Amino acid sequence: MKRFLIHIFAMTLLASCTKGFTSAEREIIYGGEKEIMRVLSIANKQDSLTLRSTSKPLKRDMVSQDEFSTLCRRMLTTVQNPENEGVGIAAPQVGILRRLVAVQRFDKEGKPFEFFINPEIVAKDDTLVAGGEGCLSVPEIYDDVERSQRITLRYYDSSFTPHEEVIEGFTAVIFQHEIDHLDGKLFIDYLK
Repeated sequence: MKRFLIHIFAMTLLASCTKGFTSAEREIIYGGEKEIMRVLSIANKQDSLTLRSTSKPLKRDMVSQDEFSTLCRRMLTTVQNPENEGVGIAAPQVGILRRLVAVQRFDKEGKPFEFFINPEIVAKDDTLVAGGEGCLSVPEIYDDVERSQRITLRYYDSSFTPHEEVIEGFTAVIFQHEIDHLDGKLFIDYLK
C-alpha cells in the first residue's frame, strides 16, 4: 500500500510539473472583458519588473492546448489594435513570461503576422545600421537603435516543427527587438 501511495504521489507531482501554463498565466490569457490584452508599460513599477524578467521556453504539449491558441489570437488582436498598433509583440508584453513572439513579416507577400515559438538568433551580421524604434511597452519614446540587418533565426512553428531561416532588413530588426523582450531587454537599453 505504501508503494502504491508513493507511486500515486509521484505521478501527481509529474503531472503538475508538465501540465503547461500556470493558473496565473491562464488568468491573464482568459482574463479581461475584451479581446485586446493589457500591454505592460515601463511607467508601472510592477509591469517594469515583469518586462525586465527572462521568459521560459514553451514546451511541445503547451502548444496544443487551448490556452496557446487563445493567447496567440489575443496577442494578434492586441498588436493590431488601431489605437496602439505595432509591428511585433512578445508574450512578456502582455504578462506571459514565455518565449513567444508575433512579428509582421515585411519580407513576405501581404506582410502577414506570424508566431514564433522559442525563437533564438543564432547568427547576426556584424554591420549595424541605425534605425528608428518604438515599443508598445515604452510609451512616447522613439529613437534610433543600431541593429544588424541580417540574422539567422532558429524557432519552432505552431506544430512544434523546428526551422532555421535567414531574415534581412526591417523584419530582422523587428525580430531582434521582440527577442530582446524575451530576455528582459528593451530598446531603450541601446540608447546612448
